[in-house]
Amino acid sequence: MKPTAFKIFDVRPNLARGEEPFPLIRARVDALTPGHGVTIIAPFMPAPLIELLKSEGFLATMERRADGAWAVNFSKE
Repeated sequence: MKPTAFKIFDVRPNLARGEEPFPLIRARVDALTPGHGVTIIAPFMPAPLIELLKSEGFLATMERRADGAWAVNFSKE
């Protein structure tokens, strides 16, 4: 089943303020229900996050946006 709805979480403002966004990302990922996913917008490819969540069974797809940021979609099968 493909996710039907992705909520967007742009972490760029958090990073600009020097805040670590991982706890906020973790909360959003842990709250996912079937048929839903989360799209993380970051100024760089969040490779450690992708590897961590993949190891927990999440699917990840990513794309470079026109503004140079990365959009990474996380969902569960």
